[in-house]
Amino acid sequence: MQLELLEKLKPITEEERAILDGCKDVRKELYTSKPGFIIDSEKMLEKGKLIDIRPHTRFIHFPAHRHNYVEIIYMCSGSTTHIINGHTTVKLETGDILFLNQNTTQEILPAAEDDIAVNFMVLPEFFDRAFLMMEDESVLHDFLLGTLKGESGLVDYLHFQVRDELPIQNLVENLIYSLVTGQKSSRNINQTTMGLLFILLQNQSDKINKNDPAQHEQNLIFTALKYIEDNYRTGTLEELSTLTGRPDYYISKLIKKHAGHTFKMLLQIKRLNQAAFLLTTTKLPVENIITLVGYDNTSYFHRIFKEHFHMTPLAYRRSQS
Repeated sequence: MQLELLEKLKPITEEERAILDGCKDVRKELYTSKPGFIIDSEKMLEKGKLIDIRPHTRFIHFPAHRHNYVEIIYMCSGSTTHIINGHTTVKLETGDILFLNQNTTQEILPAAEDDIAVNFMVLPEFFDRAFLMMEDESVLHDFLLGTLKGESGLVDYLHFQVRDELPIQNLVENLIYSLVTGQKSSRNINQTTMGLLFILLQNQSDKINKNDPAQHEQNLIFTALKYIEDNYRTGTLEELSTLTGRPDYYISKLIKKHAGHTFKMLLQIKRLNQAAFLLTTTKLPVENIITLVGYDNTSYFHRIFKEHFHMTPLAYRRSQS
């Protein structure tokens, strides 16, 4: 992280000074006025704001809590240790990003002075533009969307180990800078930056929770979804089975359980979405597009395209133009 920006985040806060002076417990009244320890967006965000940031409180054990908003944690320097849902330990190193949905319980072990993390506090509607910017409506896109809105039963958190991905680091730092300095038209800037960040993170599914053996099923799902993204033209369940070292019936059952569709249907959805993208962004003949997305039966493609989009490919192209 740029030294100038890090210096803005590093100073000891009034809350941290009280801790260093002997306060042994987190002052819950700073975070919520409701029963239980659910950190409240009304306490953390000014009225009308959809996103804001605050440095993580250091020097103290932060007890188990939830949020009634989406929290994104970016590790600016050093490291922090998080316990998710009382049993899963996640260690954030410099450059890591952690997404927590609204159903997740989190506690945080004490951080030292140089362990500087930024907490993004985000209302779900802030992400609307970000997901619209992800033109390629992938199954991973839908999966992440459900996660952030708390609709997924499989994923409680997303730990992106992307410290070596310079474009991602730059976007996160730009977002932090915008929020720290309060730039004019910041909502447009911040939502667009978040959209660009999501587009890049969408291609990093192989770096989600990759060192967490407790997330075996989740990691296998991400592997399957990434496989479909990269191999939708020729991919097969048998090849995915060989790639993961798991029986095809096991993978098929897991995909259906957590993604809501069979492998074959997910492959078809990806192909049809890609065909729709090519119809609206190129002037390629429909026959060429059919071949490019992996079909060799023209009549079959026309039938399933119409079932999915409720119009023919040519009608779809005209409607989008």
